[in-house]
Amino acid sequence: MKSFRQAASAALAFALVAGLAQAQDWPSKPIRMVVPYPPGGGTDIVARIVNEKLSPELGAPIVIDNKGGAGGSVGTEIAAKAAPDGYTVLMTLSSHTINPKLFPKLGYDVERDFVPVSLAAVIPQILVANPSVPVGNVAELIAYLKANPGKVNYASVGIGSPGHIAGELFKLRTGTQMTHVPYKGGGPAVTDTIGGQVQLLFVSMPAALQFVKQGRLKALAVTSGKRSAAAPDVPTIAENGGPDVVVDSWYGLLVPAKTPAPVVAKLNGAMVKVLAMPDVREKLFAQGAEAVSSSSAEFDAIIRDELRKWEYVIREAKITPE
Repeated sequence: MKSFRQAASAALAFALVAGLAQAQDWPSKPIRMVVPYPPGGGTDIVARIVNEKLSPELGAPIVIDNKGGAGGSVGTEIAAKAAPDGYTVLMTLSSHTINPKLFPKLGYDVERDFVPVSLAAVIPQILVANPSVPVGNVAELIAYLKANPGKVNYASVGIGSPGHIAGELFKLRTGTQMTHVPYKGGGPAVTDTIGGQVQLLFVSMPAALQFVKQGRLKALAVTSGKRSAAAPDVPTIAENGGPDVVVDSWYGLLVPAKTPAPVVAKLNGAMVKVLAMPDVREKLFAQGAEAVSSSSAEFDAIIRDELRKWEYVIREAKITPE
């Protein structure tokens, strides 16, 4: 028994030394940041703002690899199956905790296959409309939907996305009917809402705010419990004649499971430093996002809590894959 314990202790010590050595050498080549949504959406925008400072902070190029599809699960599976060496990271949003409760046969397990690194930002969803939709607030929208049951389409960045959850909760709590049109990311969804192919869109604020400011989209409400400081003139759904629908989004960085702990710690330290930089915070704020960092353990607790919460919401709202 003693020799076994000695061998185990020696193996553990070797692993720790090896991990520390790897962290000291890491990164020595470019890092791939998988973004499981197309360019132009909220996740892509946040990733590029963070990457602008994270790359020089780590001293290595970071290449953003957009892998959209299936509500973010395509790119997420790619990241889950990547080598756990610190050279593949995943920047995603809170649909990461929705998809497992909506799609029973994902090719990855959120809790088993990833190690959370840090939050990057938190942000409300925003409900926007094509300017031709004849409503000016949520109360008018509810009346319009009830007068035109099933004739209005609303878009989201995909089945199981925070925008999809917000839209279905809105329908549930207002007794209205809308047709959900899932897209592969915020960019295409915004483009089609501007073009009038769909009338409404629930999406993260970074994907839509610039077009609201340009008058190409009409902001009706945010899906948070309070107004966003980045768009203080946009009321919450409850303030604007609607029910209490609160679906906030977060963005965060994760790595494949078994990535050495010293590498995770080094990456977390870089994220915390970058997200405290005034110019990064200002750029995120301009997109409607609040820069928020966290420890790996804090981010892990958020993920576990949301897995339970979204399971309840999906069941009560009877949300199923289409």
